[in-house]
Amino acid sequence: MNDVDLIVKPYLTGTGRLEVMGDLTRLIVPSATRVHYSDAQLDDHTIYPDRSLIHRPPLRVTLRARFSSTSLLGTAGFGFWNHPLFAPSNPLPLPRAIWFFYASAPSHMDLAMDVPGYGWKAAMIDATTLGALAMTPLALPVVLLNRSERWYRRVWPFVQRNLTITEKLLPLELMPDWHTYSIEWGRHHARFLVDDAIVLDCRDRAPQGPMCFVAWVDNRLAVVTPTGTFQFGLFKVDQPQWLEIEDLPIVE
Repeated sequence: MNDVDLIVKPYLTGTGRLEVMGDLTRLIVPSATRVHYSDAQLDDHTIYPDRSLIHRPPLRVTLRARFSSTSLLGTAGFGFWNHPLFAPSNPLPLPRAIWFFYASAPSHMDLAMDVPGYGWKAAMIDATTLGALAMTPLALPVVLLNRSERWYRRVWPFVQRNLTITEKLLPLELMPDWHTYSIEWGRHHARFLVDDAIVLDCRDRAPQGPMCFVAWVDNRLAVVTPTGTFQFGLFKVDQPQWLEIEDLPIVE
């Protein structure tokens, strides 16, 4: 499995800013309102004119990162996803990702059974597989069945497997300190490591790709549940919040 060489480009909106200090890159949202979306992001989906999704397994990415606190307001993280709505080479507007992902309460994206829908996680999903697409006509019956706890526990594991959903909650205490994060993305397996210790080992499933690399911090609020609850909004941010990454080459 080869280490991928990353070259990224900034995407900044709202109050989002990029600060480069020697070998350190800081993605920062200094403040934000509930009216305007603010995002400080690095990705590589716009660097290559003819291909917006350039990464496929097998590969490994390793980076050192830390966050400003354990109580960011919004979402943040780094890894790979398919930029489902805006990548020109993405055939389907459905999510595919393998990443370290953070969301703050009251956001909750309850995708993996018995894993909280917020917090700092190793996570993956692929809603573009044939198995996932074949379940589309069953979406409404599944939502209705999930409103019963008994049926949810019977039905959702099947759905979760077909959508390649796997998550592991990580200690929030990791976030403010420097740690080395690795994602090993294979064709049929995936591993997540923190400081060379395996935190999630998926031996029989992985997103298929292609995807782009992304690292970001924003003020997004999102609620997505198996019972059909969808809510989107924005957090008000009063204190600067940021993500720092070491040695990440950037082009303008």
